[in-house]
Amino acid sequence: MKILVPIKSVLDYEAKIKPNSDGTAIESEGIKKIVNPFDEIAVEEAVKIKEAGLASEVVVVSIGSDDSITQLRYAMAMGADRAIHVKSDNIIDSHLASKALVEVYKKEEPKLILMGKQAIDSDSGQTPQLIAARLNLANASYASKIEVNETSATVTREVDGGLETVKVNLPAVISTDLRLNEPRYAPLPGIMKAKKKPLDTFTFQDLNVPEENKVKTLKVYSPPERSAGRILNSVDELVEALKNEAKAI
Repeated sequence: MKILVPIKSVLDYEAKIKPNSDGTAIESEGIKKIVNPFDEIAVEEAVKIKEAGLASEVVVVSIGSDDSITQLRYAMAMGADRAIHVKSDNIIDSHLASKALVEVYKKEEPKLILMGKQAIDSDSGQTPQLIAARLNLANASYASKIEVNETSATVTREVDGGLETVKVNLPAVISTDLRLNEPRYAPLPGIMKAKKKPLDTFTFQDLNVPEENKVKTLKVYSPPERSAGRILNSVDELVEALKNEAKAI
């Protein structure tokens, strides 16, 4: 079994971010980039499946600028066998990402696509479902537990009010949730080995995919600053403020 794991390079969630000067995107200059945390969970799960003897190869793929190569190398340091970089310096929406990943799937023909349920920058949460729809594959989203064999996968997924267990035939697309596992730290020997692991680069032109987004960002701005609080001297004053100022009652 070959497992394909799409990963996205995103800004570090611990960094302090702000809009750029023209309000078209987040200012990324000088901010550390990391593997999208949900995708890192998917890499960990794929490596665990391989370590259990249930998969022969883990291939990671990322779409983006040359910065993405650092995150691909990190995923290989975690245990992935090789990487694919789809090079683009433009913003990629879920529609375009799914079309590119479909073409990568056709080249690789994996039995399983494992990926994060969403990216922490766009928070769209659409790409796994779009890939499954375009390829007519089974899809199990928000996995908190995965059990696989040669022909199927049993997935426990979080739904409103509880857990649901579903079984899907392979090949399939499974998206991972936070409770699935805790990703390992890439060890130093793994980091050194990752530098020698294969990494292939393609463009959208190589994949015969027009680089056209469906979504356009109109404006990026910081939320308004909260006004300072004030101390009220009585319950009556509080009720009056809630009624006439906050319009809460």
